[in-house]
Amino acid sequence: MKPPKPILAIVSPFIDKRHGTERRVAEWTQRLSSDFDIHVYSQHVEDIDLSLVTWHRIPKIPGPHLLNFLWWLLANHLWRWRDRRFRGIVHDLIFTAGPNCLDADAISIHIVFAEFVRQVRPALSLRRNSVFSWPRLLHRRLYYRLAIALERRVYVRPRAQLILIARKTAEDLDRFYGSHDPLPVVYMGIDHSIFNPGSRLAQRTQARKDLGIAAGQFVFVLVGNDWRKKGLFTLLNALPQLSDLPVLLLVAGSDEKHSYESQIRNSVLSSRIRFLPSRGDVAFYYAAADVYVGPSIEDTFAQPPAEAMACGLPVITTVTNGTAEIMTQGVDGLILDEPNDATALASLMRRVYEDGELRQKLGENAARTALQYTWDRNAEQFREIFAAILRRN
Repeated sequence: MKPPKPILAIVSPFIDKRHGTERRVAEWTQRLSSDFDIHVYSQHVEDIDLSLVTWHRIPKIPGPHLLNFLWWLLANHLWRWRDRRFRGIVHDLIFTAGPNCLDADAISIHIVFAEFVRQVRPALSLRRNSVFSWPRLLHRRLYYRLAIALERRVYVRPRAQLILIARKTAEDLDRFYGSHDPLPVVYMGIDHSIFNPGSRLAQRTQARKDLGIAAGQFVFVLVGNDWRKKGLFTLLNALPQLSDLPVLLLVAGSDEKHSYESQIRNSVLSSRIRFLPSRGDVAFYYAAADVYVGPSIEDTFAQPPAEAMACGLPVITTVTNGTAEIMTQGVDGLILDEPNDATALASLMRRVYEDGELRQKLGENAARTALQYTWDRNAEQFREIFAAILRRN
């Protein structure tokens, strides 16, 4: 008779495959279900087979995100205490992505908010933004302050095994929360059945037709759900320097564009910037594009650039994005040293537009590099990390 599986609690406000962090949690969850009895504590779950897990649905309360997150912090602890006290569900291991609970045994870190806020502090100033944007800015500032307070408490717990998704995060953790022992790094996974050069080329004509992209237009694409973090301000400052080129920028995601409207109105390229909604088949946007450009201000490891690489797209990103760690400058991507340098970004964009041979080389090499990274590889790394934690406990 087989021994019972260890009980793994996965604590995440929501899980789906449309957001980078949550997509990783979804992929890891499904692949670990053969080794663990998984109990998911979440307000919303999509894109995973619920027959493989037990979902403990935590209600969401209406109102601002900050208010719901405060409720979430209380509720996820309360729900797990109730299950332990009255239902006999004793978790052998608690995992979360980021500071979503106070008692996790294992925490994957996808962003260090203290570093992110340091980078974007000027953009959060009320004096630099219109009065109409102040409510959103104040909400963000309060949320970021809470996130930093949670990081300060959660990331220094001796029992918490921190798991990085890029080496660069170790420097941020040391800078803000003190030194740590060497931490495991689990780079992202990619579904190569979806993201590959053949699929991208097969979809290209229809994707460009559906989006109304004119023949001869050269398309840059940025995908993400926090455009400030993804470096959209820098990108919009770079575009006017390409006014002599037939370029079109697609910005896909679920963030709000109010903060960028005055910048766009004042741009000579305002007619060549299009905001598009998130969609489950994000490969559609990569198919329509010629180059992926993501000048991240701070990104532990952005999923879209890696997916674009797997599709064979040339990628421009920054040293402040952990994705750069799997890239070699000029071989399988172009890396911007300073994320706020719009002139340097424009120069890279112009270079990749003008040099077709470079585009081909970058795209082919990027696809080969990306083949090393799979969700199955991720799952095996997590099995080893979780097994070590269980032995220690």
